[in-house]
Amino acid sequence: MYKVKNFTDNDDVRIVDQKGPFTVVEYIKDLSVFPSTAARAYYSSKMNVRKRQVICDLSQAKITTQSGAMQWSVGNVNATTGIKGVGDLFGKAIRGKATGESAIKPEYTGDGKLILEPTYMHIILLDVADWNGSIVLDDGLFLACDSNLKQKAVMRSNFSSAVAGGEGLFNLSLNGTGICCIESRCPLNELIEIELEDDVLKVDGSLAIAWSSTLNFTVERSGKSLVGSAASGEGLVNVYRGTGKVLLAPIDKYANV
Repeated sequence: MYKVKNFTDNDDVRIVDQKGPFTVVEYIKDLSVFPSTAARAYYSSKMNVRKRQVICDLSQAKITTQSGAMQWSVGNVNATTGIKGVGDLFGKAIRGKATGESAIKPEYTGDGKLILEPTYMHIILLDVADWNGSIVLDDGLFLACDSNLKQKAVMRSNFSSAVAGGEGLFNLSLNGTGICCIESRCPLNELIEIELEDDVLKVDGSLAIAWSSTLNFTVERSGKSLVGSAASGEGLVNVYRGTGKVLLAPIDKYANV
């Protein structure tokens, strides 16, 4: 039996999203400031620069997190590596090396609460069922997910997608039924969702943060010829072709801010 006080019932903390076992809370203002940092904290809160945390309810589902994501837990919470044998360890090590994610992601079980480290990034909750049971994430966005979701490293359609597109050759794919948490530089209300039905989306820059695994991703010239590409001033663009969805941010992840 436990009670948690002055957390979600604090008037400086509000719930901004909730799906499945995950609840996202946001601190309206940073109250732990000194005179030298008060002005920055004040204007940060006005511009939506706020600390956010994820609360995981393990009584609803087992949770897998990025390595080092836990801040504290309460109640019956047990942590395991999620490794099911030597072959599984080898496979996860290879996948971690390929995708740039941590090779071993801890799995938490029990019926208590798990609270993840605070972050100034925006936390987006996605239901993989809304993506026909399979979603591909851009590098470094994964924070946590329902452990029922199967993780796979998926290779880009061709080598040019990695080299010319400024991306890695592999991405993390989540498959099955469940909720995943990702960290985004942009809030959910600024993300653009594109639905394709046997059509094509061309993007100049690294704006896509998630897309359906049914889409074929390549990097192509913006024009039909080298001269046409040069004339348009765009050069190479990321192309998503087929049927599925793409989630776009309004700013390139490599943009200076």
